[in-house]
Amino acid sequence: MVKGKKKFWWVGVLIAVFMISTYCIGGEGMKELFAADQSRADIITIDTLRVFGYLEKPEVVFLHDAHTDALEKKGKDCATCHFAQKNTGEIPGTFNDAVKSIDPLSPKFKRLEDTARKEVMDVYHKFCIDCHTQMSAEGDKSGPVTCGECHRETVEVTSARQPMGMNKSLHYRHVKIHEKKENPQEKQCGICHHEYNAEKKELVYVKEKEGTCRYCHLENASDIPAHMKDSPQLSRLSMREASHLDCISCHRKTLAKNEMAGPVKCAGCHADESQKKFRKVADVPRMERKQPDAVRVSTGEKVEKDADRPGAARMEAVLYDHKAHEANNDTCRVCHHASMDKCSKCHTVDGTKDGNFVKLEQAFHRIGNDNSCLGCHELNQRDPKCSGCHIFMEKQRRQPDASCLKCHQKLTPEMEAAAEKTDDKALARMMAEQKTYTLETYEEKDIPEKVVISAMRDTYEAVELPHRKIVRKLQDNIRDNKMATFFHREKGTLCQGCHHNSPASAKPPKCASCHGRPFDEKQPNRPGLMGAYHQQCMTCHKEMKLEKPAGCLGCHKENKEKI
Repeated sequence: MVKGKKKFWWVGVLIAVFMISTYCIGGEGMKELFAADQSRADIITIDTLRVFGYLEKPEVVFLHDAHTDALEKKGKDCATCHFAQKNTGEIPGTFNDAVKSIDPLSPKFKRLEDTARKEVMDVYHKFCIDCHTQMSAEGDKSGPVTCGECHRETVEVTSARQPMGMNKSLHYRHVKIHEKKENPQEKQCGICHHEYNAEKKELVYVKEKEGTCRYCHLENASDIPAHMKDSPQLSRLSMREASHLDCISCHRKTLAKNEMAGPVKCAGCHADESQKKFRKVADVPRMERKQPDAVRVSTGEKVEKDADRPGAARMEAVLYDHKAHEANNDTCRVCHHASMDKCSKCHTVDGTKDGNFVKLEQAFHRIGNDNSCLGCHELNQRDPKCSGCHIFMEKQRRQPDASCLKCHQKLTPEMEAAAEKTDDKALARMMAEQKTYTLETYEEKDIPEKVVISAMRDTYEAVELPHRKIVRKLQDNIRDNKMATFFHREKGTLCQGCHHNSPASAKPPKCASCHGRPFDEKQPNRPGLMGAYHQQCMTCHKEMKLEKPAGCLGCHKENKEKI
């Protein structure tokens, strides 16, 4: 009897030793992982049980690449944790061709769907702990096996995940690769581009209706735009799920053939250092979708000539240079943010539910919104080459009438004739031909080479400003900027960054004409002369990221007589 008790005692000791060693190895493994790099691109937060209600314990921080690396060393792959979605109906139609010979994997861990709270919780607890225990028993570094090591209140590691998307360069590279493999075009483009055919109940490729995946696969399933609420095209897969499901499956299929392919690990797409290494095509050919080179912006409403009612055109026509905007942007959704339709389909003169009641005028002119014309132009003014001047310009001010006429062109008799015939293509072509760009400013003799600022000579000597050199540098900064050379129409436009609040002129008033010494206490928003110089010059230098001049002596020499 004593021997039996002793035997069970030793069994208990061995079990305790095993559990303690497993816990310690797991704990140390976690500490090493978290200490190795405090910022990672592969962090996934496991909070799956939220769909069933509140969380009883803190969510789990899961390092995905750390696990795939550990499995690779054991000769295992993604299928160790993710089940194949064969015959689940998740990917009907065209995409089957893209992943033929390899089954797309479910993004869920060891299951295809979330069934019930306890079942899902048991899946994680059983398979995670079993794997960690087995690896520890084999002498490998492994993860934790106790609640507190996974469910932590505080975690040292932080996410460095960068957003990932398909820009023009990546799109072109994918197109060129599939051109060599697939024929005809339906096979090439249909690998990624598809629509849902409700009749056939499958995904089909529709030529010349290609658009970004994000139109149907939303970032957040709850943020459904009004125009998509009843659309059969709205997918139950989020953008995150669709891209990981489709892209990674296609990359895995390609790698299985020993061919060069895109990343299959988190850091390959989402780490900043990885994105910097992507080969970028310098001159990407235009993506053809039968889009116009130029188009006349319209309200989308048919109205009788000179009809005096809301909706009738009361402004001069606006040309939209579609080709130029394509060249200067990385994606179509910069403008076509909800669909590839023209703006006036959703944004009408009066506003509709489909356009979130954003009127057409607001869609073009709203400041502070990147999707509007003026908002996007304002965003481009933040470029260091531009912001030195534009930082001082009030963004919400009423635009001067002359500014409107930069876009709203006065039609020539030939253009009027084309407009009468409602020949929009001919009208847009003529308007585009009339469009000009200029770098013109005043003649050399009218631009002082140097300007001596001596009005405040006291502790410091007068400042010698290399005036002409500054003007020429500002010209060089915008030489290749079509937006700047289109809007800077008058000779004095460039000068008004400094010589503001007065008409453009070759001989503008001196700063002291408005900025007194000291400042005018009756106009507190107008700085005094010293404040005006320092605010204007130093803010401009900061915005343009100029390292010199710096400090008082960078501009001023000490007045030795005063010292």
